[in-house]
Amino acid sequence: MTRSPITIYTDGACSGNPGPGGFGVVMNCAGLEKVISAGYRCTTNNRMELLAVITGLEAIRWEKAEVVVWSDSSYVVDAVEKGWVFGWESKGFVKKANEDLWRRFLTVFRKHNVSFRWIRGHNGHPQNERCDRLAVAAAAGPDLLTDEEYENMNKQ
Repeated sequence: MTRSPITIYTDGACSGNPGPGGFGVVMNCAGLEKVISAGYRCTTNNRMELLAVITGLEAIRWEKAEVVVWSDSSYVVDAVEKGWVFGWESKGFVKKANEDLWRRFLTVFRKHNVSFRWIRGHNGHPQNERCDRLAVAAAAGPDLLTDEEYENMNKQ
């Protein structure tokens, strides 16, 4: 059975860096749309950008999906498209930030055929702007989640 390709738009936001943060995801497949967002009480922008991608990929209900991820995060797009994350992995992520999320990303990334497209942020692209609004609203929302790995790693 041939399945339709999936397009995922993502964005992360942080009020302060670190500070309260959130992410927004808009997924499209065969005319259907799924929207996901969440906010965290203390995190970083890069963590939210990466968590947005992870959350979108984890929401796919089958394996071997054809996926295009659109992100304004050079951190995420370049790490994958330029192969850096695979080098970090082969060296055990020594002295690399966000190891927990990168490991989680690689697990779900390998279940699908994923390509990335970088898009300039805050440049009027409707889906990117929508994801930004979702991320900012999530970061400002009530009952923020705890980014446990980040908070535990940064306890003084």
